[in-house]
Amino acid sequence: MKKIAAVVLIASILSTLLIFHGGVSAAKDFNYGEALQKSIIFYEFQRSGKLPEDKRDNWRGDSGLQDGADVGLDLTGGWHDAGDHVKFNLPMAYTTTMLAWSVYESKDAYVNSGQLPYILDAIKWTTDYYIKCHPSPNVYYYQVGDPQKDHAWWGSPEVMQMERPAYKVDTSNPGSTVVAETAAALASASIIFKDTDPAYAATCLSHAKDLFTFADTTRSDAGYKAAEGFYSSHSGFYDELTWAAAWLYLATEDQYYLDKAESYEPHWERELGSDTIKYRWAHCWDNKLFGSFLLLARITNDSFYKENIERHLDWWTVGVGSERITYTPKGLAWLDGWGSLRYATTTAFLAEVYADWSGCSSSKAKTYHDFAKFTADYALGSTGRSFLVGFGDKYPQRPHHRAAHGSYIADMDYPEQHRHILYGALVGGPRSDDSYVDHIIDFQSNEVANDYNAGVVGLLAKMYEKYGGNPIPNFNAIEEVGQEYEVEAAIVASGISFINLRVTLMNKTAWPPRASDKLSAKYFVDISESISAGLAPDDIRVSASTPGVKVSGLKPWDKDKNIYYVEIDLTGINVFPGGINDYKRDVYFIIEAPYGEGNWDNSNDFSYKGLEKAGMNGISTEYVPMYDGGVRVYGIEPGGSTIPTPTPTPTPTKKPDLIKLGDVNFDGIINSVDTSMLGRYILEILTFQDPEAEESFITAADINDDGILNTVDYSALKRYVLEIPVDFPVGEMVER
Repeated sequence: MKKIAAVVLIASILSTLLIFHGGVSAAKDFNYGEALQKSIIFYEFQRSGKLPEDKRDNWRGDSGLQDGADVGLDLTGGWHDAGDHVKFNLPMAYTTTMLAWSVYESKDAYVNSGQLPYILDAIKWTTDYYIKCHPSPNVYYYQVGDPQKDHAWWGSPEVMQMERPAYKVDTSNPGSTVVAETAAALASASIIFKDTDPAYAATCLSHAKDLFTFADTTRSDAGYKAAEGFYSSHSGFYDELTWAAAWLYLATEDQYYLDKAESYEPHWERELGSDTIKYRWAHCWDNKLFGSFLLLARITNDSFYKENIERHLDWWTVGVGSERITYTPKGLAWLDGWGSLRYATTTAFLAEVYADWSGCSSSKAKTYHDFAKFTADYALGSTGRSFLVGFGDKYPQRPHHRAAHGSYIADMDYPEQHRHILYGALVGGPRSDDSYVDHIIDFQSNEVANDYNAGVVGLLAKMYEKYGGNPIPNFNAIEEVGQEYEVEAAIVASGISFINLRVTLMNKTAWPPRASDKLSAKYFVDISESISAGLAPDDIRVSASTPGVKVSGLKPWDKDKNIYYVEIDLTGINVFPGGINDYKRDVYFIIEAPYGEGNWDNSNDFSYKGLEKAGMNGISTEYVPMYDGGVRVYGIEPGGSTIPTPTPTPTPTKKPDLIKLGDVNFDGIINSVDTSMLGRYILEILTFQDPEAEESFITAADINDDGILNTVDYSALKRYVLEIPVDFPVGEMVER
C-alpha cells in the first residue's frame, strides 16, 4: 500500500499556551485536502444496494437487494450504519443533515478541492433511500435489518444470508424523533440541490414538509422500537423537531417554520436541577439542540440563542464558571469513551461555523477557531498518530468493520490483518489518558460509524478553506486483488490399486465478496499404466461419499497422452465467504483400478504433485484447478491448455473489421465491468475455453495495439472509464 505522507505547510512551533485548554500545541498544518477527500470516500464503502458502475473501489459489491421485499416495497439503498449492516435511519439521517450543512457552509471548499460531486453523491445516496422509505405522508420505514441477528454474524454485506425485516412508524405507532430527523435531512438537502437539480430539490422539500407535519402532529416515539438498545432516543424528540423546523425555515423562508422551531423552547432539556438549558454534552445523532441554537442565533440574531450556543462552546473550551469538559494530557477535549473523537470533531465543526459568523465576538472567535484547529490536527496525527484510516504514516490498521476486515470464516480474529483499507473512517479515538488500542475488538477505540464522520467532514472542509492542502488526483480505492479461491487436497488412504482423496474447494472472495452455486474442480490423472495393463478408461471406477455433490467418472482431457480427469461439481450448493462451514466444501471420493497390482500408479498423476507427504491433513494445491460457472478461477491445467472441444474444431470465422476498442464484453458500453475483466485476464484469473472468444477479447482489450495485454492496456482503459483523457481511441470503432 502506498502511504501518503502528510504535507507540512507550516512547521513553526508555538510555545504560547492555548487559551482554550491550557495545553501546548505544535502549529502543524496537515494536508486538509487529502484528509477531506478521504473522509468523504468512507461513505462509498458504507453503501447498501445496487452500486454504480463508476464506483471508486473494487472491494465493495451489491448488497441488500431484497431490502423492503417483506413489505412489498423497494427499500434498497442507504448506508450500513457502522461496521455492521443494519440501516438505522436515525443516525443515517443525522449524518446526511450534517454533510448537507457542511456543503451549505463551505460549498467553495468542495468546489475548489474537487470534492463537490462526491459529497453530493454521498448525500443523494441517502436522500433517494429516505424518499423510498416514505411511501405516504404518515408512513415511514425507519430501519431495515434485525440488529441482533445482524450483529451475531461477522461477515461481509455482499453475502448476507439472514432475513432483513423492514420496520415502520405510522400514526398508530409514531416515531417523531427519526421522522423529524429525516425531515431535517431532506430539507437541508433541498437547499444544496436547488441550484443543480431544482426538480429533485423540490421532491426532497415536499417529503420534508410531510415528514415534519407527521412528526409534529404525533409527538411520540411509541412506535420506535426496533432500534432500542442501539439508537434509543435519550433526548426525546423536541430537539429533532426544532432542528427540522430550523432547516425547513432555511429551505423555504416560511415564518411558520421559524415560529415552530421557537415554540418548542419549553420542552428543551435543562441541566439537572436547574432552569438552565442543557449545555453539557455534544451535538450528535441523539441531541440536536446545540446545532439548532447555532442556526437560530444566525437566523434571528437573538441574544437568547447566542447565549445558549456560546455557553455550550465555552464549556468545551474555556469553561463555564468552574466547570469544563475533561481534557486529556495531550489536550483533547474528551466527553465520553464511546466515540471521543466523534464528539470533539463535531463540536469543533460547530465552533468553526459559529466563529466565522459576524455575530460572534472576536475574542470568542479566536478561542473557538483555535479549538477547532487543535481538534482537527489531533485527529489527523499531531500527537504522533492519525485517527483517520489511510491518512498519514501511522493510522489505524484494524477498525471494527466487517466489510473492510473481509473474514471469509466470519471470525473477528481472522485474518489478523484487514484485507481492505477503510479510507477516511474516523475511529472512536483515545481514552481520557490519550491511550489508544488499535484492535478490531476494541469497540470504544476502533469503532467507525456514519455519524463518527458526520462532523469531521465539515471540520476538514473548514480547515481546507483556511489552510489549504492538495487532494490526491484521481484518488480511488482500487486495490490489488489478493487470493480469492483455493483448493486443498488430502490423501485419506491409498493402496496398490486405489487412492481415497479429500478435495476441499474454498471461496475466499473479497474483491468483492461473492457467493457461488456453480463451483467445480478437476482432479487430473495419467492412466498410462492402466492402459498398458490392458484396461480401458471405463474400467477405472470413481465413487463418492459426499451427499449432494456430483463426482464424475473419468473424462478425457488428452487421450493421446492418456490424461483424464474427475470432475467435482458443486452446482446447486451455495458456497460463500461467510462462515467456517460456508466458505468451503469437502468432497471425498475414491479412484480405483481393478485386477490388482501394477494397474494403478499415483506418482505420474498431474494432480498428485506435492500430495506425497500431504497425508490426511492436506495441503494447498494448484494442480487441482477450480472453476466458477465453467471459468477457471484458480489453479493450473496440464500443459496450461484449455479443455479440448470434443467435436472437430471449426474453421475460425473472420474477425469483424470494426470493433469498439475497450468494450471487452461486447455489450456496447465501456465501464468498470470491462476494466475488471481485463485486470482479471492479465492476472490469469479469467481464462477462456473457446480460443475464438479469447481472440476477440484480446482484440478489443489491446488498447495500444502491440499484441500484448498488460498493465499499459489496463491503465489506459481505466483512465477512460474515469473520464481522464487517453492517447488511444478507446470507445471508438476501429479496424483491427
